Amino acid sequence: MSASVPLGQPGGLAYARRLARSPTLRVAGRRVLIAIPVLWGVTLLTFIVENALPGDAAEALLGANATPAEIKALSIKLHLNQPLLERYWDWLWAALHGNLGYSLYSGQPVASIIAQRLPVTIDLVIYALILTLLISVPLALLCARRPGGVIDRAIMALCMAGLSIAPIVLALLLLQVFSGYLHGLLPALANGTGNNLRDLTMPALTLSLPLAAFYIRFLRADLIEQMQSEDYTVTALAKGLSRWRVLTRHALRNSFIGLLTVIGYNLATLISVTVIAESIFGLTGLGNELLQAIQHRDVPLLEGIVLVFAFFVVIVNLATDLLYGVLDPRIRHGRARS
Repeated sequence: MSASVPLGQPGGLAYARRLARSPTLRVAGRRVLIAIPVLWGVTLLTFIVENALPGDAAEALLGANATPAEIKALSIKLHLNQPLLERYWDWLWAALHGNLGYSLYSGQPVASIIAQRLPVTIDLVIYALILTLLISVPLALLCARRPGGVIDRAIMALCMAGLSIAPIVLALLLLQVFSGYLHGLLPALANGTGNNLRDLTMPALTLSLPLAAFYIRFLRADLIEQMQSEDYTVTALAKGLSRWRVLTRHALRNSFIGLLTVIGYNLATLISVTVIAESIFGLTGLGNELLQAIQHRDVPLLEGIVLVFAFFVVIVNLATDLLYGVLDPRIRHGRARS
């Protein structure tokens, strides 16, 4: 029956019942139900940790030269003198109605600040993911083509180096190479908005190179296992197909299922590194704004940014689960019982 059948017409209710029993919809429903307490727990934990830090938000806003009377007056004005849970409940109730409050530091609506900064971070994350796949997939295929060969050993050594370097050290090395040794091939500092690829390339490399090293190792191991143990690859090789063709046309597609899972789980790590990349390279994204919020003890802004980050992680993991059926139609969520 067509998906456009209205519920009021004959057969419409039966179609709705079949749609409700869909494994994909059941998975989506379960993930959404799980996401609600996850998002609530993230915001509550962030609120408690931020308020447990030493110092006072009013004092941080006024500066070290503020008098106790001025600090007390600002605390009362901003309702910082109220009990912790009461302040959290006021914020949560307003957030449920679409109001994320106002920044304590700038006085601007938190939603407006997020809307201005979010596109920069999204562009950076997408660019980094594209670079990661462009680097990791070809190199993993080269490694799996001849395991233990010279190319395989060289790439694995580079992967170990990539996994061993901290993101902040990697960012400084990239600055030294591209802006120093290569005489400004890439700008040391972005123009703030990162509206061209040259501005985003070094921050994106800071995010993508460690991930690419991990993805190469993961994809290489999975490809080698499939080439050695899966019946369909052994049969294809026995029929005379080249190893490279079997790798690229058969094994790689199945390996993408596991790689998709890893990408979804690593999104939180990728977002956390944006804080370092944006602050070092001068991008005015949400990561840089998060650092400013922590520095100024700007709890409403901090809560809003953390909520947005957590929401995107939940959405991407939901999309990852639903895409399993696209890559492998044999997978049926919710039907397997062991």
